[in-house]
Amino acid sequence: MATTDSEISVENVAKAAKSAFEASQLLSTDVRKLALEKIAERLESNKAAILAANREDMQAAQIEVDAGRMSIALLKRLDLSRGDKWDAMVKGVWDVANLPDPTGMVTYATELDDDLELYRVTCPIGVLLVIFEARPEVVVNIAALAIKSDRNRFHFQGNAAILKGGKESTRTTLLLSRVISEGLAQTTLPSTYIQSIQTRAEVSALLALDRYIDLVIPRGSNSLVKNIQNNTRIPVMGHADGICHVYLDESADLDKAIRIVLDSKVDYPSACNAVETLIVHTALLHTVWPKVARALLDADVHLLCDPNTLAALHASLLPLERLESHVSVAQESSYHTEHLDLKLSVIALSSIHSAIQFINAHSSHHTDSIVTESQEAATAFCRGVDSAGTFVNASTRFADGFRYGFGTEVGISTGRIHARGPVGVEGLVSYKYMMRSKADKGHVVGEFGVGEGKRRYKHAPIKATAVPF
Repeated sequence: MATTDSEISVENVAKAAKSAFEASQLLSTDVRKLALEKIAERLESNKAAILAANREDMQAAQIEVDAGRMSIALLKRLDLSRGDKWDAMVKGVWDVANLPDPTGMVTYATELDDDLELYRVTCPIGVLLVIFEARPEVVVNIAALAIKSDRNRFHFQGNAAILKGGKESTRTTLLLSRVISEGLAQTTLPSTYIQSIQTRAEVSALLALDRYIDLVIPRGSNSLVKNIQNNTRIPVMGHADGICHVYLDESADLDKAIRIVLDSKVDYPSACNAVETLIVHTALLHTVWPKVARALLDADVHLLCDPNTLAALHASLLPLERLESHVSVAQESSYHTEHLDLKLSVIALSSIHSAIQFINAHSSHHTDSIVTESQEAATAFCRGVDSAGTFVNASTRFADGFRYGFGTEVGISTGRIHARGPVGVEGLVSYKYMMRSKADKGHVVGEFGVGEGKRRYKHAPIKATAVPF
């Protein structure tokens, strides 16, 4: 099959990233912190220009929303000036710089024989391909974490990255990428250590280059993640949906229930850690539930209710006008839907065990929370629910790398292999085995065995936190 110029260009990007990764392993460890400092400084000095570019992206995106070609949830994720998003993004760079380094750590060490030592040591994964929709701050998050993933006492060891943002954030991501490059240019890191691409065709070509790319991290819609998972041999880390639950146990405190449910839904409805389904114990249908519902309705949340929770609301003293405008009957599909809006599916169940079964059947295994005063119920919930995060009396919105103290995150993984939940620097490392013989003649396997004259393995533990060579 003929190779197009575009395919050659994309392959050169991947080759350059792999070469930059390999070259970076032998640089001084001081380079890493300097790079992060320079990037943070360049971000602050270019703040006005970056936010201006973001406003242009927002204006163009609003036109797409008005035309029905883009969701409001995507528009909200695009806004870099929303709340403390800018400050959190820059602070995340500094926080990552000051985190304990995740690579070069010894997780297993043994002496196989006299003067023959084996160490299992954490190390960078390699080249990351990160694809995201909206969320321009991801450019900075990934760059910081990729650069940070280092702990070798003598050398810089981090991950190289290739970044692809959505077309809706083109102006912002291009400027952020340029600022990061300017920061890197003030260090001895290769200029191709962090690269960006612009088109879907480039993504498709890169997904076939498993010779150079070691991990794909998609952040975006269900369709984006599924499409990537189905079109590459490269390992993919991420999640397709954020269908989170809050369960009001029969012992739930009213004030806690209102605070936690409201925050989980209203704080940032378009986030993947916002609650999408509320489960109410049947014992609370005529006590706690109507008051929680009133708080949700006052916050302009639309409720999709099962027959039991719906009947309880109609039997309450809630305003009929509000019930007619904001409450409707849930369909089975409602409990499989990531609303990403001020909508909440609601169902009543008769026990914690049925709640756990319901969550495991309908959840995306992201984050689920229980509101309870029962230690027994809390224990059962946290162990029985098969999700990356199981919380007790806390908002699902806490499921975030920055809030966990990771500095920032590359995304949230709902998989069970390698990394799970918010993925910080620890999620961007693998491990390798390092062996050293100090014997005069070295060591060979042929001298070991069970026969006469053969040497036996000692397998004596070594206390070590770092490799001594």
